[in-house]
Amino acid sequence: MERKDVKREAFEKAIDSLARYKFMMFGYWAAIWTYLNQIDGQQDPNPFGTLVKEARQMRDSKTTRR
Repeated sequence: MERKDVKREAFEKAIDSLARYKFMMFGYWAAIWTYLNQIDGQQDPNPFGTLVKEARQMRDSKTTRR
């Protein structure tokens, strides 16, 4: 299996985990994808960037419940 296929599988498992409220598993698979991307000769843009931006907006929003 090529590294790009493993990265795709890690991304799909991360998103599936997040969709099922399995936050620790999301973190695990997102970290696997990130590590593979770092050691890959051709780095891809982080597919989790949109999620990070949304989380930052929620954190910084004055309407965030605490």
